[in-house]
Amino acid sequence: MPTPGGAAAGGDRGAALADCVREAFGWDADVTAAPGPRGARGQVWRLAVGPDRYALKEMFGAPPAAVLVEAELGFARRARAAGVRLPASHPDRAGRYLVPAVGGGWLRLYDWVDLRPSGADPAALGTLLARLHRCAPPLAAECGGGPPDPWYDTPPEAARWAAATGSPAAWAARLADRVATLPRLCAAVTPADPAGLVLCHRDLHPENILADADADADADADADADAAGADGLTVVDWDDLGPADPARELARFFFDWFCDRRRADLDAVRAVYAAYLRAGGPGRLTGPADFSMLLATRLNFLLGQARVARDPAAEPRHREWAEAEIAEALDTLPTSDQLADVLAATRTA
Repeated sequence: MPTPGGAAAGGDRGAALADCVREAFGWDADVTAAPGPRGARGQVWRLAVGPDRYALKEMFGAPPAAVLVEAELGFARRARAAGVRLPASHPDRAGRYLVPAVGGGWLRLYDWVDLRPSGADPAALGTLLARLHRCAPPLAAECGGGPPDPWYDTPPEAARWAAATGSPAAWAARLADRVATLPRLCAAVTPADPAGLVLCHRDLHPENILADADADADADADADADAAGADGLTVVDWDDLGPADPARELARFFFDWFCDRRRADLDAVRAVYAAYLRAGGPGRLTGPADFSMLLATRLNFLLGQARVARDPAAEPRHREWAEAEIAEALDTLPTSDQLADVLAATRTA
């Protein structure tokens, strides 16, 4: 994914971050940083420290609470024990997993793993998600305390769309058309039952589940085809870790991987669900309310990016990224018919 701001801007920022982490980690070797993929809340840099390689995540905005980082580290241990691959996180020489970045923001250091897009093997993906859900402890509140974040089960109120749909931006008319469909689309959206929540990743889209080439030999030797495929996958970007209903994360997963504005791949949906059940996944889709997490997160994200795109005080790199994300979010916002089709497909898996 290209980095907004251009090569020169990336080079200047990379050099500043390299100096920052050299000091924080006490490295004597030369350190260089090259820009990698970015998301709404962070930019990944490929860090070279002499012969060693790391992934440096630059986090935009306020840092996660220390208790959230501790929860992530604890869940990482459980996930590894369950057969889930993920990059290890490293503290600096003061024992901090969160390091303040020069010019603002925060930094996390991880092992660099040579990864590639994982493709879309439904059986492997279903098995992987089952492993995550099976090892997840119950969690009825956010890791930092307080009730579950409404971002995951409460779409924006109708009045909050007015400024975005009235914008002169090229995407405003398309947004207005989709906003008109929201009452029907979101009719069944409800908060999840706290008694059914467990600790979940909450952002398992294709850029966060990647293939690890080093796992191929081990996977080929595994007699269980579903497990073999899952063994070769690595899960990254755990910043959204928190409570969720497994069925709702599963429903969102179907759309993140196998559904777009043109069609829903119902055969793949059935294959994911069947593999998930074979691997002991606890989630079960039972009705339209199971799409609450999908719809709430898609719509909250879309409204947030519309706000960034219209904000004259936002950095140009963030506004440009938001414009691209708005177009993609409108393309992938599901329809009521797609929700019904996917729900029906799970009943025949």
